[in-house]
Amino acid sequence: MDDLTTLPSGVHPGRTALRGDHVVLAPLNPIEHGALLQEAVVDSLTVETSWRFMPLMPSGDEAGTMAWLKQCAGSAEPSFYALLTPEGDEAGGMVSYLNIVPQNGTVELGHIWFRPAWRGSVRTTEAIFLMMVHAFDKLGYRRVEWKCDAMNAPSRAAALRFGFRFEGVFLNHYIIRGRNRDTAWYSITAEEWPAVREAFQTWLEDGNFDEGGGQKTALSTLTRALW
Repeated sequence: MDDLTTLPSGVHPGRTALRGDHVVLAPLNPIEHGALLQEAVVDSLTVETSWRFMPLMPSGDEAGTMAWLKQCAGSAEPSFYALLTPEGDEAGGMVSYLNIVPQNGTVELGHIWFRPAWRGSVRTTEAIFLMMVHAFDKLGYRRVEWKCDAMNAPSRAAALRFGFRFEGVFLNHYIIRGRNRDTAWYSITAEEWPAVREAFQTWLEDGNFDEGGGQKTALSTLTRALW
């Protein structure tokens, strides 16, 4: 007989703020976060690859950004968060939970974009960690997924850096903005999560960073050894 304690909680991730030492994930609120996110959007639009593979791309003007943020904020799934500094004086982008299936204990992290200065930083890395801690440790999810266009090399590298295991490519999966998308699938299961969590915790320790904030051991070095 199955151990009932291993069954999923059936709880939706909800709209709970997730707070770390370096970043806060705040449930998206266009009124509170609009101006800060507008700055981040304009900044991100200077880097072409920021939006190349996204289903939707903001126009960059304030009215367009606000309309887009209101649409995102009104969605229960995906469930969007704004990335903020702990002081709340700067936004670094957005993340979301999507493909949320509480009864199966599965959820995806996606619709992720970061302003250039935040990419690969301790803030964005901690943000992904907080999302996984919430899903696995707080809500008892069994599987967290990462999916991206198979041509999106930076996203595929990020998935591996964050400890996701590559599962394969779904061919002709979507048509996005008028072109075909083959989708690369990655996952972390509840059985794999303790080792991934330990890698993140080791990387996030103060002793892993020098006085200038540079990392001594890369997260990819710690996660590469897992699989």
